[in-house]
Amino acid sequence: MKNNIRQLTRNEIPQVWEIDRTELIEKLYVLKEGKLLLSEQRFDMKGWPEGEAEHYTPVLLESFDRGAPFWGVFKQGQLIAAASVDPQKRGQNGTLLQLSFLHVSHQQRGQGLARILFDYCVEYAKKRGADGLYISSTPSENSVNFYQHLGCRLVDTPDPELYEREPEDIHLVFHFINLNNA
Repeated sequence: MKNNIRQLTRNEIPQVWEIDRTELIEKLYVLKEGKLLLSEQRFDMKGWPEGEAEHYTPVLLESFDRGAPFWGVFKQGQLIAAASVDPQKRGQNGTLLQLSFLHVSHQQRGQGLARILFDYCVEYAKKRGADGLYISSTPSENSVNFYQHLGCRLVDTPDPELYEREPEDIHLVFHFINLNNA
């Protein structure tokens, strides 16, 4: 059965927490002196961290209210993946939009859904006149490697608000155009 991709309504946004975030994480990236280093760690994620839905649902709803699109992938009526771009300008020059959410259910990974949703986000940001996407990635090896494979690189200067919100994350940028010294 083909997956159905469409924009979510405001009332559907809390369904993102139904996405199965199960993952065995054996390595995390840490940023040391401007370089990414892999650190041996072991986390057996069996869902979302406690309190994450309560903490971040208001953030996602505020983003939606600012005009952020949320795309959802549905399989047999269940939300299995979602992504969003916050329209608030980010970055040193205010030319980036934030990829504010991108998650794919455990059983659906490896099928290209994250790439499809990432491309939706890129197209939206381009239409809004952005030069790129700002990504605050969970530091898991799989997540950071996914973004690097797409061409994302470390951001030169992290967005202060996003860095304060998630200092352990790896802050990346995906430029649409190759700017000198970008």
